[in-house]
Amino acid sequence: MRPLTEEETKSMFEKLSKYIGENIKLLVDRPDGTYCFRLHNDRVYYVSEKILKLATNIAREKLISLGTCFGKFTKTQKFRLHVTALDYLAPYAKYKVWVKPGAEQSFLYGNHVLKSGLGRITENTAQYQGVVVYSMADVPVGFGVAAKSTQECRKLDPMAIVVFHQADIGEYIRHEESLT
Repeated sequence: MRPLTEEETKSMFEKLSKYIGENIKLLVDRPDGTYCFRLHNDRVYYVSEKILKLATNIAREKLISLGTCFGKFTKTQKFRLHVTALDYLAPYAKYKVWVKPGAEQSFLYGNHVLKSGLGRITENTAQYQGVVVYSMADVPVGFGVAAKSTQECRKLDPMAIVVFHQADIGEYIRHEESLT
């Protein structure tokens, strides 16, 4: 368990800023205490400093996880967000997409969102912008990248991809053995 280096912090914050913009500072300076990001076994954990101090009593080899896993660094040192970060991304998301019930199930199976399944989309969403995907009942179900801007979505055919799938809450079941 160690703090992130400058490069790792920059890479992670660039990825987070695609989804929540300048609201990153709200993740660290919260009213219920100070939170930080720590690296353990190539995974980035979001943990309160109070719990972090308690964890220093546990040997590194014995520690499996601590706090909430936000993502991991790949072998090429690129940061990949995990679905476990969804609960922290959703309240601060700048761009959102709502999907219809039929498309929601398809998205939860790992498929992209098509125009026919699009319920609503935040105005002025740019192409390749990070978006949080919600059900029509305002429940966050995952996140992805907008394949088209809001204006382009209006004139697309129904079978065109609107949001590229990145992570969804169905991963808890599909990949439960690797989501430590």
